[in-house]
Amino acid sequence: MSAKHKHTTNASPSAATENDPVASDSITLSLSELEQLKAAAAKADENWDKFLRTAADLENYRKRVAREKEELARYTAERVVAALLPVLDNLERALEAAKQQGNQTALIEGIQQVQNQFRRTLEEFGLEEVVAHTGHPFDPNIHEAVGHAPSAEHPEGQVLELLQRGYKLADRLLRPARVVVSKGPPDAGQSEAVEPESEPSE
Repeated sequence: MSAKHKHTTNASPSAATENDPVASDSITLSLSELEQLKAAAAKADENWDKFLRTAADLENYRKRVAREKEELARYTAERVVAALLPVLDNLERALEAAKQQGNQTALIEGIQQVQNQFRRTLEEFGLEEVVAHTGHPFDPNIHEAVGHAPSAEHPEGQVLELLQRGYKLADRLLRPARVVVSKGPPDAGQSEAVEPESEPSE
């Protein structure tokens, strides 16, 4: 056996590992990956804690908004009722005065005052009457035609008569004005009676 062969055979495994750059790099890489995994796990725990805190804050915010919304609705209703209470009081006074005096004129005047006060109170909350005077152009967006009638004074498509007032609140239509609409000049022998608006067939 040659000396060179003996030297190769007697080399220890640890010495081979130390002299092998591939094995040494493998051990170093594994330790580096372990450190990276630990850092990633710590970051994940931190993010999870942040998520739990954010979810809790969001739930608290949702509950607070719902509570404030309920309180606002109750407060608004209380404002409306409180503003209308004087109208109710004056109506009761007007009726009581009419009973004591036995005078229908006093009753009419009292009711008229209450009506004016009631209207002013609602206008303070944004109530606006829909324009629907005689001779005003019919607008299907704010008017409801409940009938048509011929008219020698008003062209076709104009309002002839207001049957029920319409109202808007903050530019939103609450109720259309119910009106009779002109059909234009009557033909010979045509009746001037109001023709009711036909109901849509189902």
